[in-house]
Amino acid sequence: MTTRLRFAPAPTGFLHLGSARTALFNWLYARHTGGELILRIEDTNADLARPELVDNILQSLEWLGLDWDGEPVRQSERTHLYLDAIETLLSGGAAYRCDCTREQLDARGGGQAHGYDGHCRDRARPDGEGVAVRFRVPESGVTGFDDIVRGRVEFSNVELEDFVIRRGDGSATFIVANAVDDADLEMTHVVRGEDLLNPTPRILLVREALGAGEPPVFAHLPLIVNEQRKKLSKRRDDVSLTSYRERGFLSEAMVNYLALLGWGPPDDVEVRPLAEIVELFELTDINPAAAAFDQKKLEAINGEYIRALPTRSFADAIAPFVAVEPWGASVGVDELIDVAPLIQERTRVLDEAAPQLDFFFLDEPARDAASWDKVMTTDDAVPILTAALDRLPSAEWTSESLHALLLTIGESRGLKLGKAQAPVRVALTGRTVGPPLFESMVAMGRDEVVARVERAARDLGVPVSD
Repeated sequence: MTTRLRFAPAPTGFLHLGSARTALFNWLYARHTGGELILRIEDTNADLARPELVDNILQSLEWLGLDWDGEPVRQSERTHLYLDAIETLLSGGAAYRCDCTREQLDARGGGQAHGYDGHCRDRARPDGEGVAVRFRVPESGVTGFDDIVRGRVEFSNVELEDFVIRRGDGSATFIVANAVDDADLEMTHVVRGEDLLNPTPRILLVREALGAGEPPVFAHLPLIVNEQRKKLSKRRDDVSLTSYRERGFLSEAMVNYLALLGWGPPDDVEVRPLAEIVELFELTDINPAAAAFDQKKLEAINGEYIRALPTRSFADAIAPFVAVEPWGASVGVDELIDVAPLIQERTRVLDEAAPQLDFFFLDEPARDAASWDKVMTTDDAVPILTAALDRLPSAEWTSESLHALLLTIGESRGLKLGKAQAPVRVALTGRTVGPPLFESMVAMGRDEVVARVERAARDLGVPVSD
């Protein structure tokens, strides 16, 4: 039997990290088993059926590299199936109409402890405007299922209220739509977040009443929590996949990291090609404990993927981030290729690249006041710059030779290389930290290096001839 899974997001404006992880785990298991992944858009709510919201989901999945089989299934186009199912439940006595208003429920004390009080169960209410349909939950017994991640899960039926399957406006609810779709589309597995554990017994009851046959295998994924061990929240945390994409996280790194949120490879090798993750992925290996979202770990993994990029690919990747800088509008990929390798090892996220490269393309480096005061006011700054100006015009222009030159200048003053090169670095870049100095000098060129050292020396009161 072909394994069939589905990813069923509601189009809420962006794909958040939890939904992206759910999509990935469904995709991984479908591809691992040679099965199919169905993309189902849960847009029965008219406000969620807008094309731009659906497009955001499709674009996010495509960025992650997660494909699906066949055309996306839109629940908004299947309402006739849900309403037919509701009529079947009504005619079979598994559901009933309810015209209770919220005010009436409140007047009766808000219903019973576990929800609706069953007031309309045996009242045979006629249909009409504002009339809902409720499912008649058995008054005894349990509804349970075996979950791959959580083991046996059971709910006492007496704890479940007679839940709504058709709203007062005539639209079907999430529960009946899911029950009908999973049966109609022949889903063999349902892999979704732990927050959807509680609706599962209701969905199973509807399936059983419709005679839908054996239910799918369930796997409810652990919650993703932040550093404070609180569930990720769009009100508090950065959970939008688009946000991470815009900041310069690579899709391959994001997929690799999301795969580790609740699952781990048996050999503990975490950073690896997606094809290997597909081969190793098993639902039975998912840990039921909450998965902590670690921004620093994501950045570290992203850095590994960045370092593995060919130079041209890295230059292409950082070009959009350079282009938005005031100095970067005229800087193309060909110019970046010469200097990109100098920062590739130091870059964890692509938006870190441009600030490291600005001094190459500015007419004058932007001086960091703290760096200037720390380095250029020492007793060694002027002698080092003076000695450098004496030797740079005739030096062999290789990183090895420039390294040796500054090393010699430092030794003449009893300084280690780090101290000796600091004034030159600040003169060239405006700050004390940055890409490797000697490789940067080679890329910048002799004339520009000499001109910047002269400018710094003049500003320190050294007479420098034009």
